[in-house]
Amino acid sequence: MKKNYVELANNEKIYYIDEGTGKETIVMIHGNMSSGIHFKPLIERLKNDYRIIAPDMRGFGDSTYLNGIESLEDLGDDILILLQALKIEEYYLVGWSTGGAVAMKIASQKQKAVKKLILLESCSYRGYPIFKKDELGQAKIGEYYSSKHEMSLDPVQVLPMVNLFESGNTPVMKAVWDQAIYTVNKPSTEDDALYLSETMKQRNLVDLDWCLTTFNMSNFTNGVTLGDGTIKDVICPVLTFWGEKDAVVLEYMIDETVEALHDVKKVTLKDSGHSPLVDCPDELTKNIITFISNSPE
Repeated sequence: MKKNYVELANNEKIYYIDEGTGKETIVMIHGNMSSGIHFKPLIERLKNDYRIIAPDMRGFGDSTYLNGIESLEDLGDDILILLQALKIEEYYLVGWSTGGAVAMKIASQKQKAVKKLILLESCSYRGYPIFKKDELGQAKIGEYYSSKHEMSLDPVQVLPMVNLFESGNTPVMKAVWDQAIYTVNKPSTEDDALYLSETMKQRNLVDLDWCLTTFNMSNFTNGVTLGDGTIKDVICPVLTFWGEKDAVVLEYMIDETVEALHDVKKVTLKDSGHSPLVDCPDELTKNIITFISNSPE
């Protein structure tokens, strides 16, 4: 899939996929350890009816990483500048995993622009916790890291992944995806190689992980930061998906977001893990088209 780019005022180049010629636009925001390319199954199924914009966020894929991110809102701001440059004023917004958090933030800021919000295995509106570990490497639930540096040394979730990126160890990265993400189906050999090549381009892992722990749109603390209360500003209809075999985002994370939203429908995918894009793309597409097509009651 061909990528174009827009250069922002901060000198970052944000690359993006632009497919389809439909009158309505769907903007797709990828998750951690991925890029816009990972939406390939969804893009192929929707591009005949919609225009699809799928950016590589700053520090992912082909986009640059000249300025370190301080929050997930920084990533959202990049996307908003991109959409402004493309003169896209209204759109449906899809966010997968970490991209779900970025998408929720955008929806809270751009109420007139975001027509509907679709969350795929999204982290919570209170972020994604990375707990301290005991001597056996088990999570010490409720014990949070107090700084980015301390978290960067996490012996289970962070440091091993940093080492994978720095060493360029694609075979081990493949094993990680096969075990944690592709818990039901696997991509084709060709697609798997494509996705892995995109994954290995990431340059912001520690910054991104810290932003995930500090992200908080609630009215209370998530253990690391006090929330900004902006979840109330997400007023568009929301469709959220959770796969029963998701080993990354647990159901309580989905449910606490559902409870905080005004107008939301939850779809549970029986035979899907963290990537419904690979596990059940046809079912996913059908649900998305129905949701987008339905007029407000």
